[in-house]
Amino acid sequence: MAFRLMRYAIAAMQRHLDAGHDTLPLVVPILFYHGPESPWPYSLNWHNMFVKPDMAKALYSHEFALVDLTIMPDNQLLQHRRIAMLELLQKHIRQRDLSELLDPLITLLTQDHLTDTQLSVLVNYMLKAGNAAEPGALIRQLAQGAPQYKEQLMTIAEWLEEKGRTEGLQKGLEQGLAQGREAEARAIARKMLANGLEPGLIASVTGITPEELSTLSH
Repeated sequence: MAFRLMRYAIAAMQRHLDAGHDTLPLVVPILFYHGPESPWPYSLNWHNMFVKPDMAKALYSHEFALVDLTIMPDNQLLQHRRIAMLELLQKHIRQRDLSELLDPLITLLTQDHLTDTQLSVLVNYMLKAGNAAEPGALIRQLAQGAPQYKEQLMTIAEWLEEKGRTEGLQKGLEQGLAQGREAEARAIARKMLANGLEPGLIASVTGITPEELSTLSH
């Protein structure tokens, strides 16, 4: 029951925040009891629901533990084995170009602490949340520096490079189509001007601005 009262209190606090307030309200949990046993036979201190109440009180009655990656030296993070690469990426994920982390990333990869799944998750995080001038080139360099992951990394690098080529081609096609549509609209506008139609009507039909129409009429 004590835990249920805590849940109710926290839910009330959350509703208070959702309503636009910036600070938590004081919520007083009160149990109204009218059961068959008298008096109420159980503890209403939620710490007593833990196997080690004293430890629970120490844990939940003081400031919570903090791991501040922003102030930890990189060489300390590099000693954290399986979570080292994640911590390093999280610390530097907002920097201008993740290729500056190439050497420490290769060092971590060569230690062979990661499973294929973990590597995929980390690379996906790096590509989605981070910045790199040439993502494909960065992954290719990682593959060259860490032979044990080369096949997996090269597959990702090739996909990125192909994706870049496809997007570039698509962008070029879209630009070409847009330019073609603009040229066609100008040609139609010239004919309409030559036939004496009102510039306002021509602008409405073709989408060409009145200023541009004035240049076409000369």
